Amino acid sequence: MEEYAREPCPFRIVDDCGGAFAMGCIGGGVFQAIKGFRNAPSGMSRRMLGSLSAIKTRSPVIAGNFAVWGGMFSTIDCTLVHFRKKEDPWNSIISGFATGGILAARNGVPAMAGSAIIGGVLLALIEGVGILFTRLSSEQFRNPLPPTEDPSVLGAAGFGQAQPNQGQYQ
Repeated sequence: MEEYAREPCPFRIVDDCGGAFAMGCIGGGVFQAIKGFRNAPSGMSRRMLGSLSAIKTRSPVIAGNFAVWGGMFSTIDCTLVHFRKKEDPWNSIISGFATGGILAARNGVPAMAGSAIIGGVLLALIEGVGILFTRLSSEQFRNPLPPTEDPSVLGAAGFGQAQPNQGQYQ
């Protein structure tokens, strides 16, 4: 399965790292805005200032964490593409497993194993859903079958059989 919109491998790392940073920044900003608004003292201006303060404090940290995850995932993915000489869903699954394990290495072996399993399972689910959608949507792009000839329209002569009045079965 080739993805036509992807960059070649060395540039893919930077591209994925930047995309993950942007997703972390936007998602973290929305999440922190809601959290800051809820945790601020009452009053609309205080809640807005609390929301803005939470965004400025935590959103860059979340974006950086996303960027580290995306960069490491892409680096491992590109390494697997280089060594295996093919791009398939297994590269992503293995990359998610390895990324989860490596990023949790400071917390000990049990946390590392748990994060690795969660990363692998999460990427397996993502890849499985992608394959499912691809197969479901590919039905509309199949070539139509050629029209079949209807034997009732052609008569018996169209199939190499003799006409009934030629005397063979009398």
